[in-house]
Amino acid sequence: MSDKQPEQSANQDVPAWQPPRLKPPRPVSADDSSMQVEEIRAKIYPRSVTGVFAKWRIILVLATQAVFYGLPWLQWNGRQAVLFDLTERKFYIFGIVLWPQDVFYLAIILIISAYGLFLFTALAGRLFCGYACPQTVYTEIFMWIERKIEGDRVARIRLDESPMNLRKFRIKATKHFLWIAVAWWTGSTFIGYFSPIRELGVELLHFELSFWQWFWMVFYSFATWGNAGFLRESVCKYMCPYARFQSVMVDKDTFVVTYDRIRGEPRGRRSKKIIPGQAGLGDCVDCTICVQVCPTGIDIRDGLQYMCIGCGACIDACNQVMEKMNYPRGLIRYTSESGMLDRLDRKQARQRLFKPRIYIYIALLSIFIIGLLVSLSLRSPLRVDIVRDRGVLGREIPGGMIENIYRIQVINMSEKNQKFILKATSKDIPQVMVLVGEENGHQIDVPAFSNQWVPMVIRVPVQDSAKGLHPLTLHIESTDKTEGTLSAQQDTTFFVPN
Repeated sequence: MSDKQPEQSANQDVPAWQPPRLKPPRPVSADDSSMQVEEIRAKIYPRSVTGVFAKWRIILVLATQAVFYGLPWLQWNGRQAVLFDLTERKFYIFGIVLWPQDVFYLAIILIISAYGLFLFTALAGRLFCGYACPQTVYTEIFMWIERKIEGDRVARIRLDESPMNLRKFRIKATKHFLWIAVAWWTGSTFIGYFSPIRELGVELLHFELSFWQWFWMVFYSFATWGNAGFLRESVCKYMCPYARFQSVMVDKDTFVVTYDRIRGEPRGRRSKKIIPGQAGLGDCVDCTICVQVCPTGIDIRDGLQYMCIGCGACIDACNQVMEKMNYPRGLIRYTSESGMLDRLDRKQARQRLFKPRIYIYIALLSIFIIGLLVSLSLRSPLRVDIVRDRGVLGREIPGGMIENIYRIQVINMSEKNQKFILKATSKDIPQVMVLVGEENGHQIDVPAFSNQWVPMVIRVPVQDSAKGLHPLTLHIESTDKTEGTLSAQQDTTFFVPN
């Protein structure tokens, strides 16, 4: 009795129906460590399952991969619609081109992603992990291939336990060939976001890829093959940081996959003819199918666990068993801890879900998204930067003129080649002359989606200029008026020497 007393006291405040979230600490022996290592190494054989949540996983897999594999092949005005050209330092996203100066937008996108993650986690736990995470998506694809080649759970277990022979080698080789084909396709598509994918295919056939293109293609393919084919649930359970910090964003009103312990316990096997209440049993028939279909191999009946990715496979499996036993569905379902505690229906549990924190997340997310869209819509396709020549601040030249030398960068972010006219004005100097380029004109040609650095000379008459620094405004305007004039201005200074 004395040996059991600490364990009972550690959980004395936990309701009888609710499984403890934390087990009481106990000394870890060498045997325990060996068992834990064996548990990590043990291969999980998820059983196939059908149902509402299984259909949603299939839909999300098809949708995400249609976007991933198809997006690089889309064309926009004669170029790849989505291309992150690191060599030229340009990000093409349909009609938008982002430059290194637009790092502000990257920061806003990261903030939106963070608040979106906070919001979805506060609402439904690891919902992203179960349906849209690349690790989950590619694991589903690889498991589908595995089931088609090797069979369902029992067949795969028997195949792995059987000695190696020609049949087993053929089956395993076919599976890995298809895995590697999918992984290579994935790696090639990934590189296609950073190099034009149509040119990439030709270069790949002729083995003309650069070292870094080969490196990242092989690396991403190998990572896909290894993570989705071998590591699988280990990535979610032991490597993913999201599994650790998501607990701080989940509270008792968050919707998670939950086992109804009040209704299910005590569990036990029985025939359909037995009425659970009269036999002193709960609705759980202890078939363990919920464990067999779990991709991470956990038992949801043990309570909320960080390894649960919220895929809902156990819900589909349990509902099928409940239907066969003529019991109500929902022994395992999406609900909140408070909903289970207070025996709330789905509508009441949803009402508790929306609290001030959720509205704050929604408000901040909306503000940043609207701000990003407005900023992109008002973004000028013309940008000008001026750098003074520090070696020559100002000098007098023949003809009674004083000149300053600059370097000007003109960035044309429009989809057309543009010719720009440069002018300069100053409230202190009535006459200002601007000369740019080698031809010493006042015009500059800039191709679409490109930038040019050109030397620029500004001259003013000596007799109209007082000594010292004078504020100067440079005006630049396109000559093409068909779709609106592109214009910008930049302030600088003009120095008149003694």
